[in-house]
Amino acid sequence: MFNFLISKLTLLQLLFLIIGIVFKNTGPLSLRVWYDRDGNNLPIEERTVYVFKAKGIRRMTVYDPVPPALEALSGSNIEIIVGVPNLQLQSLQTAAGARTWVRDNIQNYMPGVRFRYIAVGNEVDPNNPDTSEYVGLVLPAMKNVHDAIVAAGLQNQIKVSTATYLAVTSGSPPSQGSFKENAKEFMEPIIRFLAQNNLPLLANIYPYLRHLGTPQGDPRYSQLTERDVVLKDPVDDRLYKNLFEALLDTLYSAVERSGGRNIEIVVSESGWPSSGDLDASPQNAETHLRNLMKQDRTKGTPKRPGKPVETYLFAMLRENLHGGSETERHLDLYLAKKEKERKLGIKTPIKNPIFNSFFLL
Repeated sequence: MFNFLISKLTLLQLLFLIIGIVFKNTGPLSLRVWYDRDGNNLPIEERTVYVFKAKGIRRMTVYDPVPPALEALSGSNIEIIVGVPNLQLQSLQTAAGARTWVRDNIQNYMPGVRFRYIAVGNEVDPNNPDTSEYVGLVLPAMKNVHDAIVAAGLQNQIKVSTATYLAVTSGSPPSQGSFKENAKEFMEPIIRFLAQNNLPLLANIYPYLRHLGTPQGDPRYSQLTERDVVLKDPVDDRLYKNLFEALLDTLYSAVERSGGRNIEIVVSESGWPSSGDLDASPQNAETHLRNLMKQDRTKGTPKRPGKPVETYLFAMLRENLHGGSETERHLDLYLAKKEKERKLGIKTPIKNPIFNSFFLL
């Protein structure tokens, strides 16, 4: 009987059975995820998107505009962030190059694909030798892509931005957040451009990385499980019970100091690894995911109350060709191919061989 059920249910379907268990008592949920594709062990695009749609994924991020993924997304009604990888920024330094990119990667897939944001460049940082060569390319590319979007009459549907990260900021408590001195020349013109055009800033925010840098800190603060106030910011007596809010408000302060008081920050990546380093475990990943989803539905942060934080989970699939650190290879919600599934929200083992075979790490 169980063999029959396993043959009828794909691993992706089983993943969402677990997600349903996790969130069945938490109210309406619009999951937002990264559809990562850096692997040769992944389900085909059509099947992946079909299950995403069937299980309520409303928004996702695609790192770059790969035709099979965009074709599979056509008609799904899933809104997407599509990225321009750093290696492609050079091709967008002219208006003609940007128009061609928008035509080939955006307009050619509309109206079937619902584009929400274009992320021009990812985590470019003048202090990072791996990305510093792209510093002078990001803003011109953003401007050219934005102009191409406007010329196509799509500016009310698609917003152009870039994805940054917390390494370009400094300052504590959150009200003292600012861009680092050697990053200001890069970030401040970007912030002014976003503010002038009413565009959001995308930001990758990982409490785990900050926790890793301060292992003596309270893990409950990083995991978003602390119920007591951990940090009190003297500005307006703002109270912080979790690190996610504190990090996000630190970036908001930096953005405001650079002229971006009206800018909304979209958390384009966040997650917690299940293996690879200190406090990286399936249990901690489960806890962080659960609480991050609750955070997503709350009323903003102490600095920006009244609006839920639009957050995208990194990532849905485990990519066997993904580079970077060991923890980066364990940030997935779904372990591809025949690997076992992360135990999302299951307090005790389910007495069902399907779950026990595939999901328990």
